[in-house]
Amino acid sequence: MLSYGPEVAGTTLEPIALVGTYGELELEYAALRKGCLLLDLPHRAVLEVTGSERLEFLNRMLTQELKPGGKWLGPRACVNSFWLNRKGRIDADLRVLVLDGRVLLECDAFAADRTVSGLGAFIISEDATIRDLSSSMHRLSLHGPTASVLLDAVREDSGVPIESLVEHQNAEITLGGATVVVDRRDLAGVVGLDLFVPEAAARVVYELLLSRGFNHAHPHESGASSTLAGRVRLRPGGWHALNIARIEAGSPMYNVDFGPDALPAETGVLKDRVSFTKGCYLGQEVVARMHSRGHAKREIVTLRGVPARASTSESDADDPMHGIAQPVSGAPVYLPGPHNAPAGEPVGTVTSSTVAPMLGAAVVCFASIKHDALDRPDFLVAAEGGLIPMMRSQTLRTFPPA
Repeated sequence: MLSYGPEVAGTTLEPIALVGTYGELELEYAALRKGCLLLDLPHRAVLEVTGSERLEFLNRMLTQELKPGGKWLGPRACVNSFWLNRKGRIDADLRVLVLDGRVLLECDAFAADRTVSGLGAFIISEDATIRDLSSSMHRLSLHGPTASVLLDAVREDSGVPIESLVEHQNAEITLGGATVVVDRRDLAGVVGLDLFVPEAAARVVYELLLSRGFNHAHPHESGASSTLAGRVRLRPGGWHALNIARIEAGSPMYNVDFGPDALPAETGVLKDRVSFTKGCYLGQEVVARMHSRGHAKREIVTLRGVPARASTSESDADDPMHGIAQPVSGAPVYLPGPHNAPAGEPVGTVTSSTVAPMLGAAVVCFASIKHDALDRPDFLVAAEGGLIPMMRSQTLRTFPPA
């Protein structure tokens, strides 16, 4: 088990226990890429905004446009947005789901309290109410190319086919006797389906998906591939498999890669979260001023190492990478100098890293790099055993190719 819990001032939340892996990380990752991975997400919170003026209120508060083309987002729409404080810092990284008669806001559990209290303080005359549903709504997710096939097969209603959803659309289905909201969000570079399940039905839904999707037969056993489980190839998984895939897919995460001290322009996901054509919102002056200046002091980028190669006793001695581990969060990043030594002080820090299976076991990491160094293509990253030469990727995503 992993302990998830960034230090957040003013919160009473204890660290949250997350499953790292069920002991077969390679199989969990393979399920995500080729079949379906089922995840429990207790570190995610769900908020609800109701009232006839809920969209008007949120559009006045959040960085994203909720009225594109002069028309309010309709049911089934989803967008990503920041909620900022007066100084333009990020109080929450939100997933906004528009449903019939209400809006759901999904966020990191450690940002929930300040989001509810912060947004609530600005409800003055609007017909809008915000409340935390985290104690009554549980988060699960399915990731993988067969995720939609599984949900469409086990659902108990005949509504919108999940397989027809494109990214940033949601639907409501009946599963395990409960109404479940499904949000198509491809966080890991494959089909991603976030499930919002009533807490009382969470165990039933989890066990239903596991019992129908997990293939207990040997994959080469006669008839194994003809069953639903044989086609879906679901496995339960933990944080590690998702973390590998989301780094490969270029998805920085709040409270991991950036947090409450960050400005939107420093996150690497500015264009996905911020509209520069909408009206005023809290923190807009800071965002607009930085946008007009052209850059932030630092920005999250992707750094990529060379793929690992099969080592031999003769080649190891000549391989500068042999015996060097992947960098950890907080590792310093340098510009290379003469003889591949660091040229001066660090120009950045690693925020998260992985060894990417889809890139030949190359080391890939997100790093927050100073603006003055962003025009350089090559860097040195500290890791146990030495320095890793790495190249800056042109995009955050390294797999699938952007």
